[in-house]
Amino acid sequence: MRKQSFIQGTLILLAAGIINRMLGFIPRIILPRVIGAEGVGLYQLGYPFFIVLITIITGGIPLAIAKMVAEAEGEGRPEESRRILHSGLALSLGLGVFFTLLALAGASWVSNVILTDSRVYYTFVSMTPMIAIVAVSAIYRGYFQGRQNMIPSALSSVLESVIRIVFMLWFSWLLLPRGVAYAAAGAMLGVTVGEIAGMLAILWQYYFIVKRDKKADLSPIATPPIPVPENPQKTASSAKNHSIFKRLIRISVPVTAGRLVGSFSYLLESIITARSLALAGIATAAATAQYGSLQGMVIPLLLLPGVLSSSLAVSLVPSLSEASARRDLPTIHKRMHQALRLAMVTGAPFAAVMYIFAVPLCTLMYGNADTAPMLRMMAPFALFLYVQAPLQAALQAMERPGRALVNTLIGAVVKIALILLLASQPEYGIYGAIIAIIVNSILVTLLHGFSLVRLISLSLRLADPLKTLAAMIIMAAGMSYIYTSVPIATAQWAQFLFASASGMALYFGICLLSGLISIRDLDRVPFIKKWR
Repeated sequence: MRKQSFIQGTLILLAAGIINRMLGFIPRIILPRVIGAEGVGLYQLGYPFFIVLITIITGGIPLAIAKMVAEAEGEGRPEESRRILHSGLALSLGLGVFFTLLALAGASWVSNVILTDSRVYYTFVSMTPMIAIVAVSAIYRGYFQGRQNMIPSALSSVLESVIRIVFMLWFSWLLLPRGVAYAAAGAMLGVTVGEIAGMLAILWQYYFIVKRDKKADLSPIATPPIPVPENPQKTASSAKNHSIFKRLIRISVPVTAGRLVGSFSYLLESIITARSLALAGIATAAATAQYGSLQGMVIPLLLLPGVLSSSLAVSLVPSLSEASARRDLPTIHKRMHQALRLAMVTGAPFAAVMYIFAVPLCTLMYGNADTAPMLRMMAPFALFLYVQAPLQAALQAMERPGRALVNTLIGAVVKIALILLLASQPEYGIYGAIIAIIVNSILVTLLHGFSLVRLISLSLRLADPLKTLAAMIIMAAGMSYIYTSVPIATAQWAQFLFASASGMALYFGICLLSGLISIRDLDRVPFIKKWR
């Protein structure tokens, strides 16, 4: 199995992430037109429960597997990697089956008691088959990432996205005549079909690609172990597996707890936002539609540029784990500076585009500009979200998930308190929830950064964020002028694309002149290096 470098692994995941995000916007553009904002709201109200259950099952186990496999491979112990994979599968699949049954049993109670809209029941039931499926897929992805081979994860995720889009739109359209609740459930069933395809793809790659890689010295899971007559050796093997299982639990539990804070925060956010909007005098259907617009349209658009920071976060874990095992502090500092600079520099121009062109962007994407004020309000603070992912991944890779947990918990408490305080006021409404989300993103990012600086004595390069901010401001001014004063087409979408492309070119030039991007950075991109 071919191992990739940190940059190569990030680029592979980045390519897959860009494809997935772009594909993901197909249903986000079409689905509101098929089932409406109310249907999207029903879909989004059920989704946080799925996120909580998946976090319990896979929140920390794949990351623990990636870390442990990276260490084992770095020390030349491939057999240890297989034992780690087996232990992770046993734990995750057992939890997946248990919580699938639990979700089915509690679907009616959750829909009628906890949530404000009982129609979520059908969506909730439709999502339950995914739980065990995602549990298996996540373990294999963690295994491949630990071996620093990002191709299987990338290919399976792209296939999952394609299949999910087709069946999500098809099922929702088929069930729409029965009502918006059934249409939302159909969309969730389409997601389930996509997850099945993704799981089969990564299993195929393990059994038919890794199996044939003689250099990796791997054998299929189904192959029975060679009988060993000596009982002491059996005892030693059993003890070894027990030791792996214990370490897997020790690493994954704090990470899972930290991610659970975020997942429960998301869940409480959906419940409390709906109830706060009701206190503000907004009808249930209108509140569901507003929440659907925020979580189903604005937030995904805002997170689209975060595909690079997500890729960096995944690649950072095995890379930093290897460096940490060698006590190689210079490499750790180098990787962190690379990740933070890339996250800032690549996310900034998209934040500027979303702020300046919120109205044409939402009109082109969703067919109306009602969500544009929400997007414009959140766009300037998007950089904190993009930087947060690699910071949290670094804390987890350095075996400080407890610190990340505390930081996330503090941010969650502040966010929920602000939603209760602001969203229940008629003068704020849904914008009270938006303010709370913005404060949460800023606070958690700053806390993660402070924790990492203290942990590894990381020196902050203040010049980079200042240069990035200056480039954003100049780009925003240039795009605004071109859009309003340099007409090149009568169609709004053509004028928008021209102004955005001109702004990107201006930003890129400023980054080259200011040293944010160098020719050496460009040479790291395989296509550009080959072309040069």
